[in-house]
Amino acid sequence: MSVDAVSRSIEVVTPDLIELRRDLHASPELSWHEERTTDVVAAWMDKLGISYERFEGTGLMAEIGPEEGPIVALRADLDALPIDDTTSDPWRSTSPGVAHACGHDVHVSALVGAAVALQELHVAGGLPRRVRLIFQPAEEVMPGGALRLLSAGVLRGVSRIVALHCDPSLDVGQVGLREGPITGASDRIQVTLSGRGGHTSRPHLTEDLTYALASLVTQLPAVLSRRFDPRSGASLVWGSVRAGNAANVIPSTGELSGTLRMLDSAAWHQAEHLVRGLIADIIEPFGVSADVTYVRGVPPVVNDFGVTELLRRAVSDAIGPAAVATTTQSLGGEDFAWYVEAVPGAMGRLGTRTPDGPTYDLHQGNFRPDERAIAVGAKVLACSALL
Repeated sequence: MSVDAVSRSIEVVTPDLIELRRDLHASPELSWHEERTTDVVAAWMDKLGISYERFEGTGLMAEIGPEEGPIVALRADLDALPIDDTTSDPWRSTSPGVAHACGHDVHVSALVGAAVALQELHVAGGLPRRVRLIFQPAEEVMPGGALRLLSAGVLRGVSRIVALHCDPSLDVGQVGLREGPITGASDRIQVTLSGRGGHTSRPHLTEDLTYALASLVTQLPAVLSRRFDPRSGASLVWGSVRAGNAANVIPSTGELSGTLRMLDSAAWHQAEHLVRGLIADIIEPFGVSADVTYVRGVPPVVNDFGVTELLRRAVSDAIGPAAVATTTQSLGGEDFAWYVEAVPGAMGRLGTRTPDGPTYDLHQGNFRPDERAIAVGAKVLACSALL
């Protein structure tokens, strides 16, 4: 049986996959700079005898199976985050200020594991269809590497696509599934205010930029909550506010930046126009001017019903029915959304928490996944291509 063959292949290679993950974790690379990571994946494809094509810059696409018929795609992301690794593991990051704090090293290792099993199945004549492996750069930046790969034709001939993402809220051995939206839309906003500064003893002779900046910080999220349908789940959160250097000087420039996230695609398409208009309205009484940079990020990942059901079957076949977990929609952004806007697809959440152990949250320097998740992910990805 194909599922049994897949499981055996991955169990044999699991120690190597763990070593691969540790190697990638020790040498993380930022978005669009994943040269070594791409080289490591290419070396694995060479070793396995799998044909592949490298993209311009970083990332690659490999294919396994018969030449004819529809193609199933499996995707993993390559890049790390600009964050310090605060773990004490022997394989902790050797690149200061860069770490795989989102689990992309796990994603890559799992997809390589799936490639091992699928190639062995193909050589034995048991792979029912062609499988495309997408090792994508630059998921962590907006609008994401997926768009560049789509323009390069990465989904040409693809009938469906599947991916997994680490989830430290789920125990290892579980995979969280959800039909419909599973992530949120995410945009980045940066506002630079300019105005006539001056002495704090004479605010009436200035354009009080600090006051205007503070008004934006508090009023823009509040007004948005009344202009968006509450069911859109819109949330504007500022991450950086900068203005001035002295207590008695009203500065002439200031800056704030943050992210606007929401659960609804329709609201996302309206967001930029609404935000720009509200910023102009809020700062108008202060006489300052605003330079607004609005970077549209990604829409929500909307899991296709049929592909989600196939993924559910894959989890049940590969790990067991008890491994299927129900999950909720997150406001986190994920550029896998661009793929599922083009073809039917689904993303599952790969449990990485050691049962009864601590939860290491994503995008934190101490993120430490249970490495048994690699084999789980590899089996699920491989089996999803067989159905």
